[in-house]
Amino acid sequence: MASPEDAAIIAHHRAAMFRDMGSINEQEAAKLEAEVLPHLRQMLADWRYAGWLIDHSGKVIAGGGVLIRQELPRPGILEGGAAAHVVNVYTEPPHRRRGLARELMQAILGWREQQTIVVVTLAASDEGRPLYERLGFVQMNQMVWQGNKERQ
Repeated sequence: MASPEDAAIIAHHRAAMFRDMGSINEQEAAKLEAEVLPHLRQMLADWRYAGWLIDHSGKVIAGGGVLIRQELPRPGILEGGAAAHVVNVYTEPPHRRRGLARELMQAILGWREQQTIVVVTLAASDEGRPLYERLGFVQMNQMVWQGNKERQ
């Protein structure tokens, strides 16, 4: 499990993940890494973020985490409860295709059972989608607001 002292490596993984997906360039990745660092430190400290890291020979080579929030009761989860949104699943390039992302996801899903998390969500990259589907995740209908597009 990650601690607030691990925030820098998690920030690095987050920026590298978006860079590797082509969402941002190297300069934007450096800015993102710097901007997210204080947020991660605080969120790790107050358990709004839980993280997992895989170490190999004294170096972190993979990691993943969840943002924790509360869900109101609704159909399917009438009791309400905590929800986890999986983020920052990342493996350093030389260590990919060795099952580390699967290992991280199994740790997260095992933790979910211990914490009685009622909902687990994630946004999948094209590369990660097959793994998540094998673990039982399904595509749902979710929309994201990107500004008022109405024409007058």
